[in-house]
Amino acid sequence: MNAALFHRSTACNAEDVASVQKAKISKAMKAYLERAKEHESCMETARLEYKLGKRHLANMMGADVESFTQQDIDQAVQYLFPSGLYDPAARPTMKPPEEFIPKTKGAEFDETGRPFHTLFYTGRPNFFQMLFDIVETINKLNVMEDATRLKGKSLDSARKILDTTGSEWLPKELLEKKIVETISDIEYENFVSAMQRLVSHPLSELAKAFVNEYRKPLISKLENDTIPTPQHDADGRQYVTIYECLRKTARGDVTIKFPGTGKIEVNGQDLRNVGSIQQREQVSSITEYC
Repeated sequence: MNAALFHRSTACNAEDVASVQKAKISKAMKAYLERAKEHESCMETARLEYKLGKRHLANMMGADVESFTQQDIDQAVQYLFPSGLYDPAARPTMKPPEEFIPKTKGAEFDETGRPFHTLFYTGRPNFFQMLFDIVETINKLNVMEDATRLKGKSLDSARKILDTTGSEWLPKELLEKKIVETISDIEYENFVSAMQRLVSHPLSELAKAFVNEYRKPLISKLENDTIPTPQHDADGRQYVTIYECLRKTARGDVTIKFPGTGKIEVNGQDLRNVGSIQQREQVSSITEYC
């Protein structure tokens, strides 16, 4: 057999082996491909519905569809579907499907069934990879700390402890969404314990970007519920004025007096002489709710 024929035969055998390997897709990979196809089909349907809803909202608000942002959508929903419910989860909303449809894991193994991740057989590779990254970050900070001591520098002068005021660790539900895995309460406690150890390191400020990936800002209820200090008018009655109350393109100032008389004035006119019946009823219902 000459050299050319030998190389041609070898190449053909290699192609045959590759085709056979691709043909023999593992059951796990086949199941994953089916789930991925179904998920993408669901996402595509949700994206189309979101775009259609966005177009309808823009038309109702008399805005340009192309420049209609998510902030515009939130304001339009709040205006068209006002709600007195305080829990954000109970209020009407419209978000892109990527924000409310849970993520799915990518392929964890190749066509022959071999897992990509070295921690695959732990059952939660993403979670244990996260713990490994925490330990690795602590070890790097320890190396920097030792190097500072070897240089004869005072550790107090190099101390950079991260300030986590105003934020908290991701709750268990959000952490599960982030790593796309379900974890137990004990595993979540282990995560928090490991992160607290990292934050307490004298040089934890250097790992700020890594730490902030697993923290979320606290919403100060005190700021949202701040009650303005009442003033007194010429008659000695208490009153509170809220400035720049916004509604679409309208702006107004609202003054509430105590003790009240039940009289409602708009631009100095009695409410009974302003606007249509429907508008007057809306204003009356708002004041009753307040």
